[in-house]
Amino acid sequence: MLLRLVCFGVTNAFAMLRLPSMSDRDRTVEILALHHQITVLERQLSGQRVRFTPTDRAFLSSPR
Repeated sequence: MLLRLVCFGVTNAFAMLRLPSMSDRDRTVEILALHHQITVLERQLSGQRVRFTPTDRAFLSSPR
């Protein structure tokens, strides 16, 4: 769990450097791509909803 948290922190640090250079259109495209990936995953799970852990939710809500 600690290693996962460290990786998450390092990833967010690099994401913060990239965030100001992203336009609104780039952010919208990234959000749409994430929604699509979740939809595909739900389809692979035979229609079951994806269950996210708190760590998954934090990762998905963080700026990239």
